[in-house]
Amino acid sequence: MKYIGFVLCFFCISLCVPSWASMPATKKELVVVIPKKSSPRFRYGVDSLTRTLRLAGYKVDVDSSGFDKKHKHRSLLIGKSTDFPNQRRPVSVEVKEGFHIDLNGTTGSIQALDDSGILYGTLKLIEVIQENDGTLPTTFQLEDQPEMVLRGTAIGIQKTHYLPGRTVYEYPYTPQEFPWLYDKKQWIRYLDMLLENRYNSLYLWNGHPFASLVRLSDYPYAVEVDDETFKKNEAIFRFITEEADKRGIWIIQMFYNIIIPKPFAEKHQLKTQDRNRPIIPIIADYTRKSIAAFVKKYPNVGLLVTLGEAMEGVGQDDVDWFTKTIIPGVQDGLKHLGLYEEPPIVLRAHDTDAPRVMAAALPLYKNLYTMAKYNGEALTTYTPRGKWADLHRTLSKAAPVHIENVHILANLEPFRYGSPDFIQKSVQAMHKVYHANGLHLYPQASYWDWPYTADKIDSTGTQRLRQIDRDGLWYKAWARYAWKADREKGIENDYWSGIFAQQFGLSKEAGLAVLKSYEEMGEIAPKLLRRYGITDGNRQTLSLGMFMTQLINPYRYGLFTLLYESEAPEGEMIIDYARKEWNKESHKGETPVQVANEVEEHGRKAVQWIDAIAAKVQNHREEFERIRNDMHCYQALANFYAAKARAAISVLRYKYSNDIADLQQALPHLEESVEHYRKLADRTRNSYWYANSMQTTQRKIPIRGVDGKYKSWDELLPLYEAELFHFRQQLDSLKQAPRRTDGMHNQLHAVEVKLENNDLTYYPLEKEALPYSDEGDAILDLAPDLIGLKGIRTNRNQQRDTLTTLHFSTKRPVKLLVGYFKQKDLAFGTERKKNGYAPAPDLEHDASANDYGQSEVFIANAMEIQHHPAVDIHSYSFDAGTHSLSLPKGLLLLLGFIDGNEELKNYDANVGVSLDERNIDWLFE
Repeated sequence: MKYIGFVLCFFCISLCVPSWASMPATKKELVVVIPKKSSPRFRYGVDSLTRTLRLAGYKVDVDSSGFDKKHKHRSLLIGKSTDFPNQRRPVSVEVKEGFHIDLNGTTGSIQALDDSGILYGTLKLIEVIQENDGTLPTTFQLEDQPEMVLRGTAIGIQKTHYLPGRTVYEYPYTPQEFPWLYDKKQWIRYLDMLLENRYNSLYLWNGHPFASLVRLSDYPYAVEVDDETFKKNEAIFRFITEEADKRGIWIIQMFYNIIIPKPFAEKHQLKTQDRNRPIIPIIADYTRKSIAAFVKKYPNVGLLVTLGEAMEGVGQDDVDWFTKTIIPGVQDGLKHLGLYEEPPIVLRAHDTDAPRVMAAALPLYKNLYTMAKYNGEALTTYTPRGKWADLHRTLSKAAPVHIENVHILANLEPFRYGSPDFIQKSVQAMHKVYHANGLHLYPQASYWDWPYTADKIDSTGTQRLRQIDRDGLWYKAWARYAWKADREKGIENDYWSGIFAQQFGLSKEAGLAVLKSYEEMGEIAPKLLRRYGITDGNRQTLSLGMFMTQLINPYRYGLFTLLYESEAPEGEMIIDYARKEWNKESHKGETPVQVANEVEEHGRKAVQWIDAIAAKVQNHREEFERIRNDMHCYQALANFYAAKARAAISVLRYKYSNDIADLQQALPHLEESVEHYRKLADRTRNSYWYANSMQTTQRKIPIRGVDGKYKSWDELLPLYEAELFHFRQQLDSLKQAPRRTDGMHNQLHAVEVKLENNDLTYYPLEKEALPYSDEGDAILDLAPDLIGLKGIRTNRNQQRDTLTTLHFSTKRPVKLLVGYFKQKDLAFGTERKKNGYAPAPDLEHDASANDYGQSEVFIANAMEIQHHPAVDIHSYSFDAGTHSLSLPKGLLLLLGFIDGNEELKNYDANVGVSLDERNIDWLFE
């Protein structure tokens, strides 16, 4: 299906032929003078300009004999500053990618420092000609240069699901899995879009691309694709890089660590990835040689390195891996080519102590860039602060280029988003708060489903919208402000209203109404997540809503506090607001009630503006109606959250008051929230295939999603209706008698499992038992469910310094219960381990944190142990057989095995919790 959802009128004639191009020739003559030698990028810009001029009726000759020759016709000299030795150099010509245009009578010039500047200068002159009805102005002067050094987008060569026998990020490059990867016409369209918007980099994301692109003589069996596919991969990669280079676009290949190819892993009896595995020499050797081979084969392609996530990212291992494997691999490749200039390596500051890594690496390799997430895996604020802002500023000082990664956007899926105002302020914050000078932009939605969107065009799915068509506004807005962030609001209103007017055949005034609708809508998702959310990560799908227990007891669901401490304005969570209200304390910053009121108003205005001009639309009516539907969806979503937040505040008041009247006040708000959600389900039923493009076990909030389940609003609506029904039942019960909450929730029974570790022994779980063989701190209290199970006694001092590795065999499926001591969420750096406790499974930093179904808390506040924080229990599932499990360094508790087929009820046991902080989740479960 061919459809252009956003105006992409580009200089390239193959994309858009202006009306004046069909006018009769006027025999205007022009000589374009260029240097004797020029690069493909230089010639690409010149060819585009001459093609435009000829279509406008000019007779154009291109003279490459030099700049000294005199011409009887009007001439345009195009060259680098060194080609104009006797002329004054404008300031813009001293800056990479900057350019200067000077048209004055019979002679004009385009000057630049480099080939990209020449390219951008010629493109700018094309725009001037198009705006001037196909005429080259007699007099015109302009100089311009970008503010962001790197301005790039990302494409994931990944899938919405896991491939058979593989896990997260493991996707070989094959025509079967990625047919779009081999579509040259689509690549040209995308690269043209990037050039139109002056992007100069493109990041290709994949877990381990080397096994699809290079072959090693030492490890020939490591290649993951057949010979025919390997040749296709070589050809398409060469095509992409050459075409990108013409357009001034630097291709950067991203990879994770440590991931190894499946055939390599099988041959050496290793896992393809194991976060707790130490660095193994054969893996290091293979990886170093893979990187060297890649650099030799593609010396102009950059590398983006993610140290953490697939390896334990905070410690000496990530430093060693970067300095002893990755950097030497790049240097080996350069040495083989006889090159001495270091190409940039981009270090991604995710799940790693990036400042420590940089300090160790800079003496070995100088040309290092850094990258960190702007608002995590979401878009939440243009006022970032706190420790995350400190990290960005530290990295900005350490590297010549620090890149802001606008990553995943889990809170924007699947609806359209394109608020120029919010985006402009975000880019300004990148400069002023983070001190960054680079942009890395993810697709606005459906990252895992590239190149398609979630829009439902027909009932069969045979017709799919493409992201490049639907989300042109997203790419255009970020690019505009990456080039120049500080632009006057009135000028911007005029610019964007003109864009919308052209797109939909509207007046400028009506185009402004579309802009205002987008900007009202643009505040809703950021405010909702930063004030009510559990995490900034993609384990939460904001548009699917949240359950009441997640609003009133967020710590039970692994609350990621960095979201509130750094990626939001100063303010309060719902639980903080309710406590302050009860204690009659003053509130500070942005409050949940304030946001509830604001998002309702944003939704009302967004719908009002878009509905007001609906009848005036002349062009692209189908896309306009999709945008309009999205505005109504956002209004329903905003109203759902606002009503539910008000219900949560009343419910939390009951926790302190024990007054059923507080619960009765919550009931109409909860009923209202379900009605708004029903409207959302109605509006999305025939317009979207899914809410989130990642449909794996990593999705947790509002509910676990796997194998494509719970990805639509129709699937969630019955659960919210059931939540309301249960709450009504509890209200009726409470009118008759008080509710006890301290009983047993699961009937757990110990299962005999043979331990292969000679130094480990079982002990009965009960009060006063000692969980450590070298420490006398006893269990003071524990959840009733746990009494009678058999814990595994470990050595405390060994746990602090080494991985806890458990070897065992079982004749039946079992679950292992592991207790993690509760800690304040520390998001990055060495602080995450300084207190000596092992980190709990954490999908924010570890994509493998649910490989055994362990990421959710099974029993929160399950145990109280002398001189230690409270304990949360997670369960790890295993089939019958022999197993080996490595757990992270630091103190934890092995609490024994239970039946693997047991259906477990997750809950908060409230052990050691004060009365006014007791759990009241039972009201909704």
